[in-house]
Amino acid sequence: MSDPVRSAYAAALAMLARRELSEAQVRERLARREHEPPAIDEAVTRLKAAGALDDRRVALAAARTEAQVRSRGRARVLQRVRALGIDPELASQAVDEVFAAVDEDALLERALARRLRGPAARITDPALFRRLFQQLVRQGFSPSAVSRTLRSHGRKGPEPEEEQG
Repeated sequence: MSDPVRSAYAAALAMLARRELSEAQVRERLARREHEPPAIDEAVTRLKAAGALDDRRVALAAARTEAQVRSRGRARVLQRVRALGIDPELASQAVDEVFAAVDEDALLERALARRLRGPAARITDPALFRRLFQQLVRQGFSPSAVSRTLRSHGRKGPEPEEEQG
């Protein structure tokens, strides 16, 4: 290896020792550290050949973390994986693979329970319903699933009559 390539390779290995990064992230960080583009290309090629750099592995790990740890819905998980610089098709495949093993309804219930401070809490206020709906849709859950889940946590008994005025 020539000196600039060795330097870029060593810097990339140090980055990857701290945490998983996508190819795009490694390239960006090496460029920020002012490594030359040909050295970056060669370092990335060697890292991929050695198995130290694998966008599929990064995409799957990120998707699992977003879904299972952060209780995010499919759309938000896909957005976050793509933000790592992962190819859109690879990102979609990774998210599909992760969500094949995840119960999305249970994930939505868990996200709602955290906001309600418990799974048995009731939603009695229309403003709370709207606020929760917006929060959960922003978390990547489908509007229809969110609406269905929120309605299942609605008030028990008859609806109050609207005020006449």
